[in-house]
Amino acid sequence: MPKRTSSLETAAPLIPESPTLDKLREAAAGCRACPLWQKATQTVFGEREGPPGPGPRVMFVGEQPGEEEDVAGRPFVGPSGRLLDEALEAAGIDRSQVYVTNVVKHFKWKEMQGERRIHAKPSAGEIRACKPWLEAELRVFRPDILVCLGATAAQALLGKDFRVTRQRGQPLHSDHAPVVVATVHPSSILRAPTEQDRKAQLRAFIKDLKVVADLLHGVRGGEEASAQL
Repeated sequence: MPKRTSSLETAAPLIPESPTLDKLREAAAGCRACPLWQKATQTVFGEREGPPGPGPRVMFVGEQPGEEEDVAGRPFVGPSGRLLDEALEAAGIDRSQVYVTNVVKHFKWKEMQGERRIHAKPSAGEIRACKPWLEAELRVFRPDILVCLGATAAQALLGKDFRVTRQRGQPLHSDHAPVVVATVHPSSILRAPTEQDRKAQLRAFIKDLKVVADLLHGVRGGEEASAQL
């Protein structure tokens, strides 16, 4: 296991030269750029399922790993990840084209509920400390389309004044990718008060992902995704 680094203001000095996703994942395993590593089991870096293939690519960014991700060391393997997989299939997005990651790479929690650790929202300082990992992932993976899941991811990448409620499902220009689309985080759907609300929110989420699917299907033969705007 890589040696833990000393405490830093941000992870920027830890980014390896000529990075690859494997090099970034190895370097991030020892990150102490913020205090979150102290209570987390391990760093949870981004990943893509299956072998890389030709064609357009999409990168999904959430807030942070949850308890199941913290234990497994993999992103989006808990309830939110399973719901995301369900929605991707319904929207017609090939999971092998998708890279999933989070703005913050360690699980933040403050209290126990029975035997379960309860998620706590990362602070602005923790997001700032971890952001160099995300920026490096974007440079290496070079997504055709970037999807922000929830307010934390959207505001980290699109500015603190961005509101998912106002601009969800809308293709936007960005320096991070040819096209960016913001939508809700799957965890918000799971927190819906009734089954009827959950089904309605899931339908709206799938509708947003179908916008992404349409954009992906338009990236052919060198055609820019941004031409779909």
